[in-house]
Amino acid sequence: MILITGGSGHLSTLVTQKAKAAGLDIVVGSHKAGPGDPDRRWIDFDDPASLDFTGIDTLLLVSAGYGEDDVVIRRHDAVIGAAERQGVGHVVYTSLTGTGDHLGFALAHRWTERRLGKASLSWTILRNGLYAELVGALAAPVDGIIQAPFGEAPLPCIAREDLADIAVAVLSDPPAHRNVTYDLPGRADWTMADLAGKLGVAYRPSTLAEARQRLSTLPLLPFQPAMLMSIYSSCAAGLLGGGPDDGSRLLASERRDTLAIAAAAARGA
Repeated sequence: MILITGGSGHLSTLVTQKAKAAGLDIVVGSHKAGPGDPDRRWIDFDDPASLDFTGIDTLLLVSAGYGEDDVVIRRHDAVIGAAERQGVGHVVYTSLTGTGDHLGFALAHRWTERRLGKASLSWTILRNGLYAELVGALAAPVDGIIQAPFGEAPLPCIAREDLADIAVAVLSDPPAHRNVTYDLPGRADWTMADLAGKLGVAYRPSTLAEARQRLSTLPLLPFQPAMLMSIYSSCAAGLLGGGPDDGSRLLASERRDTLAIAAAAARGA
């Protein structure tokens, strides 16, 4: 049996749907699970007593990245430790692309990769790139202008659905992916100017200081502005491209059109 964490998240939901369609034996772990639901198991990363992996052969650990680094590290350590003690054979972890070390949310991912490397179970690490959906949402135009400071370099990103397909491919045969790290940044096929052209708007990037000021007016949690700023600055500096890309050999079909996906997200579709 396979347990997928983060049951209410976008990626987890997609993986669950595709895994069930592929005939895999799936149960979803979620802190929103209700009593009597055979397909969902109550799992709360902040409650060690809830980490029940009884009967689970493979665990898909979708990063609990919505928090400060120490919080995320504590959660991941608790999950991996519980998996070890309860006889889970294999953990698949959704990490961050190898060129993403400049991003403000990389630290907990790298810590978790190291923790898995020392674990008494087998693992597969999926180093996911930026979602095309996220890039599009951050680039949403205001008054007909994209102001987000992504710079001029091509933007490597990947469709969330492609990442879900890759995760299902790994979950379908974990031994074939034992102790392997896959880098999945997506292709750098277009620039922010290309996105602006597709949307029929102008691209006039603000400075980083202006972007930081704009974020300070939004209802964000204290750690979120720094994370978002690191996406802008890393993309503008062209630091997210140029690494390996294992996506093509794990996908059974053509990659999805990330420019179209980002445009839809920018429109709020």
